[in-house]
Parts: sequence; C-alpha cells; structure tokens
Amino acid sequence: MWDFTRISVTQNSLQELKEIWDQWNDEVKQLFYSSYGDLPYLFDIKIQVDKAYSRTANALTFLKKLMNITGMSEQWVAPRIKQKGDSKCIPWKNLKDLILAHPDTRKKVNVFALSIYVLVIFPKALGHVDEAVTDLFD
Repeated sequence: MWDFTRISVTQNSLQELKEIWDQWNDEVKQLFYSSYGDLPYLFDIKIQVDKAYSRTANALTFLKKLMNITGMSEQWVAPRIKQKGDSKCIPWKNLKDLILAHPDTRKKVNVFALSIYVLVIFPKALGHVDEAVTDLFD
C-alpha cells in the first residue's frame, strides 16, 4: 500500500488565491460557482492535516493534462514542468500569472479551481501543483 499512498502535513498560504478571488467581478464568480460549486468557502475552513493520495494509471501525460486544463500550448507548458521529489509539478506562480492574464474566462476559472484543489484540499509540494492532483482534477 505504501507504493500508492502518501501522507502529507503541508499547508500552503492561501492569501494569493483569496486576493485573486476578491478581484473577480460577480459574473466570473458565478461562472466559477456554476462549474465548481462552493470551493471558495474552503479558504476560511481549517482543513485536516493528514491526507492520503493515490496514484492512478496515467491515461494522459501531465503535460497533456495541463494543456487541457489551462488551454495553453505545449511550448508554454513544457518548460514550466519541474521534477520535485518523486513527481512532476508546475510552480503555483506560473498558474497565478496565468489566472491573472488568461484571455479565456472559462480557462481562467478552471486554473483557479485546480489551484484550490492543490493549495487547499490536497497540498503535497508547497507552492507547486502536483501531477497526482491533476489526475484527480482532470
């Protein structure tokens, strides 16, 4: 079982996510709510510190999953993927920059939701979006 599970006690700072949420107008927030429900309420809830992760067989590579979620090209995604420990990650800073500048509101909302999954619900590598969470999200 240890080959398939990870116990994590990491916790990310949520200030940047909260600031982005606060900058969005009601129309963008409604788009988010209609797609992802009440996830932003997790900003104010203390989450338990022990979490389990499972690793599934990859139908799509991490690169392809990030391309689907973000709507960005391989040329944008590939150089931002980093190896961190035993898994691949993309730094939160890259996703934050994308959320702030993405021209497609739907993709902006998708990346923001992914960020909540990673930074709030399933933090594994501080400040990074882990491949295992994109499996769950995708």
